[in-house]
Amino acid sequence: MDVSKYAALFLAESREHVSACNQLLLEWERDPGAVEPVGGLFRSIHTIKGMAATMGFTGVADLSHRTENLLDALRHGRAAPRPETFQLLFRAVDALGRAIEGAGTGSEPPADEVLGSEIDTAAGATVGDQRPGAIAPSANQTRPVQVTIRSGALMRGARASLVLRRAEAMGRVTALRPPAAQLEREDFDGRFSFRLESEASDDEVAAALCTAGDVEAIRFEQTSPAEAAIGIRGRQIRVDLGRLDALMKQVGELVVAKNRLIVLAAAAQDPLFEELSDRIARLVSGMQGEVIAARMAPVGEVFDRFPRLLRDVARDLGKRIRFDMEGEEIELDRSILDEIGEPLLHLIRNAADHGIETPERRTASGKPAEGRILLSASRERNSVALRVSDDGRGIDRAAILAKARREEMADASVETLTDDLLLRVLARPGFSTAEAVSGVSGRGVGVDAVMTRVRALGGTLDVKSEVGRGTTFTIRVPLTLAIVRALLAVAGNERYAVPLAYVAETVEFDPGAVTSVRSREALLVRDRVIPTVHLRHLVAGAAGPAPPRRPTIILEVGDRRTALVVDALMGQQDIVVEPFDAPRGMPPFVGGATILADGAPALILDAAALL
Repeated sequence: MDVSKYAALFLAESREHVSACNQLLLEWERDPGAVEPVGGLFRSIHTIKGMAATMGFTGVADLSHRTENLLDALRHGRAAPRPETFQLLFRAVDALGRAIEGAGTGSEPPADEVLGSEIDTAAGATVGDQRPGAIAPSANQTRPVQVTIRSGALMRGARASLVLRRAEAMGRVTALRPPAAQLEREDFDGRFSFRLESEASDDEVAAALCTAGDVEAIRFEQTSPAEAAIGIRGRQIRVDLGRLDALMKQVGELVVAKNRLIVLAAAAQDPLFEELSDRIARLVSGMQGEVIAARMAPVGEVFDRFPRLLRDVARDLGKRIRFDMEGEEIELDRSILDEIGEPLLHLIRNAADHGIETPERRTASGKPAEGRILLSASRERNSVALRVSDDGRGIDRAAILAKARREEMADASVETLTDDLLLRVLARPGFSTAEAVSGVSGRGVGVDAVMTRVRALGGTLDVKSEVGRGTTFTIRVPLTLAIVRALLAVAGNERYAVPLAYVAETVEFDPGAVTSVRSREALLVRDRVIPTVHLRHLVAGAAGPAPPRRPTIILEVGDRRTALVVDALMGQQDIVVEPFDAPRGMPPFVGGATILADGAPALILDAAALL
């Protein structure tokens, strides 16, 4: 059987097990007396070993086997879970991850014999000298085997083939139902049966077959003809993300064409034309929703990489930090999810280095010796808020202001730093509060890099901090980048698109409700004073007097609001965000460009830059 075509599946499944190993190690390190983590680790490592042996990746299989021996010694009391043992296991999992990546791409790295020897020594020399071998024989027997692959597993046909490969390594396989060719069909539901002639016991057979992964059940009994006729039920396939990206671009073009068709149908005043236009609009909207849903993925896929990273950072810094996560099930478009990891990484490292104090300082100030960093996600209308919070020292605004003045980043007239001004200073390129450059931070690229990447995603960044209590950075990003719902506003002779994700409401501009706050014009809306921004004052092409009636768009980002005064509103429209290389001198409040229903271009306003 040619297993080369299953390399991608091996790589994907092994990555999941390595990630699980890191999570279980972190859990076990926090509670060395726990039993469940070591059992989970043993199962994951054992599964990796089985898959690697099936694929012929001897280096991965050997390292997995050595690590498995150490875990076996730990769970049976032949070795103790000491700090140095946990560190060795973390190193083993890291090495296993590197070996898996290399094997999956055809360049398996050479074995790290030094690490292997350390693992063998920790497990005990007599245990470590064992290598993967054949299953001990028992009485020869032929038995029926019925296997069920987990319903949620991807590429169930490939998984079934790996199970058969494991069975063939143990004996003679006959009477496969359904036939092998049908295992590759999309309608294969994961149930199949065969007869196995082998000297191994039932328990040994079951253990070996389960190493293929995603095996839900194994039964050693005769399968009825009705059960052998595999039904056509849940259908799942794995699709390359590039195809989804191309499909999304095509759907974007369809949305532009749909908007244009609606305008033409309305102008033609032909009932049949309008009916056809409405039908096409519904079909395109439905397709748009399905494609967007297919691209959504839980933020937990990104969150899961941080607990292990923070553990290593805390160890390097000599700090005790508990890392918690909330809202991992919240979904984001894959294109945003792939880009949001780096900004979160910067914020988490900054929280560990600048935010959380050393155990001695925390104890002296009446805090628990262990600090806490919380990474959370939550839905807010048509956007997702990602928060990195710590209970550390907080930001000393006076010290930041003094340093900003010395480096000529703040005007001498500024007496205190509001949250907005604080963020602007922290996000200035090269600005850092660290006294020295370390391996964690200090080069002044953290908040600047976060702000740049988040703005490129059409999102916003906020900060809240209280001295002695901690700091919270909040990233808000849209659910998807490709197609967004927008409110069309007019200033002079130009139209602009305002993403609805940041529109709280619209009101009429009332001159009688105009007031001022900190020498800036503001509007009193239901007992709340909201600073105003007149769009016609910001853009060119808004010559002539302002119209007597002016709509006002209340923009809301987090708990901040701004009243955007425009000349007119032109309704809502689905817009496609076009690639946009801003020319030199483009105002910061321009966040992109789009093509409207009548074929005319329009600029997309960045709500955060208008606050």
